[in-house]
Amino acid sequence: MKMGIYKLQPLAEPTDSNWDRAPCHGEVIVRALSPADARIVASEAEPDFLETDALPGDGVSTRFASAFRDDKLYTVVGMKDSGFPEDGQRAVLSGRISNVLKTT
Repeated sequence: MKMGIYKLQPLAEPTDSNWDRAPCHGEVIVRALSPADARIVASEAEPDFLETDALPGDGVSTRFASAFRDDKLYTVVGMKDSGFPEDGQRAVLSGRISNVLKTT
């Protein structure tokens, strides 16, 4: 399948209350199948409760709560001439995804 290179960039202002439920990781560039898949690739790079000794509040995963999956917090932009090859695995190519889980 043909991959694309996508940039996920914060859309909401830093003071937006929606950031209270998920951390902002700044801009992240990923190789993915589509813009929707780019959100999934980025969210899969975040830590999950299953990877820590914490207990989830809902179900057994916290991936659904990722800021990358929220179109009010992040926008996805297709990139032409990104400098990254389109061939390869679905992956985060650039950016720093914090390894800290948001706590209340």
